[in-house]
Amino acid sequence: MATDHDLAGNALLAALPEAELRRLLPSADTCSLSQGQVIYEPGDRVKHLYFPTTAIVALLNLLRNGASAEIAVVGSEGLIGVALFMGGGSTTSRVLVQRAGQTVRVQAQAALEEFGRAGVFMHLLLRYTQALITQMAQTAVCNRHHSTDQQICRWLLLTLDRSNGNELAATQDMIASMLGVRRESVTDAALKLQRAGVIRYSRGHLFVLDRPGLEARSCECYRAVRQEYERLLPEMSRR
Repeated sequence: MATDHDLAGNALLAALPEAELRRLLPSADTCSLSQGQVIYEPGDRVKHLYFPTTAIVALLNLLRNGASAEIAVVGSEGLIGVALFMGGGSTTSRVLVQRAGQTVRVQAQAALEEFGRAGVFMHLLLRYTQALITQMAQTAVCNRHHSTDQQICRWLLLTLDRSNGNELAATQDMIASMLGVRRESVTDAALKLQRAGVIRYSRGHLFVLDRPGLEARSCECYRAVRQEYERLLPEMSRR
C-alpha cells in the first residue's frame, strides 16, 4: 500500500483533501517503472491510474508502418489513464516510460468511485485533462509549423519541468523517435545548442546550462502549454 510520503510526490494527489486521500489509500500502491517500459498499448483497458512521482512518461501516437511521435509528456504534475473517467475506458496511445522512476498506482474502480463523489478529486482530474489536451494540441501545431530546432527546445523544456535538476538522460535516437524526426536533425540542433553554451551533451546525458537561453530559442508553444497548466492548476504551479 502507498504511504502518505508516496502520495505527496505527485502534485495532483498532494492537492487532495485528507478525507479523499484516506479513501484512495487502500487501493493505491507504489511501483517502479523502468525506462522503455510500455504501460499501455492503444486499445488497452485502463485498469489503473498512474500518478508518477519521479518517473516521466510519454504518450505516443502510432501509425500502421510503425512510425510514432510523442503527443504529450507526463511527470509528477499529472496522471496516466484519463480515458477511465472520460468515459472511453481504453487508451488510444502507447504509454512509454521515458525516464525510470516511481509511480503511485490506483485501482480503476476505486478511482471511479472517488471521481463519482464529485469532490476535489473530480475537479482536479478534469482541469488536468484540459491542460493535457492543450499540450497535445499545441504539440500538433508545433510539429506542423515550427522548425526541428524549436521543437527540440520545446521538448527539452517540457521534460526539464518534470525533472529534478538540469540533467536529462536522453539519447539523440530517443529524442528523434519522440519528435518523429530524423536523427541527423537532432544531431544538428544539439550541436547548435552546445556551441551556443545552452547545453552540454555527453554519452546519452544532456545538461542544460542556460535555461533562459533555451527558452529564448524555443517557439511560443512551450509558453502556451506552461501558462495553461499554471492557469488551470495553480495548486501545482506553487510547488
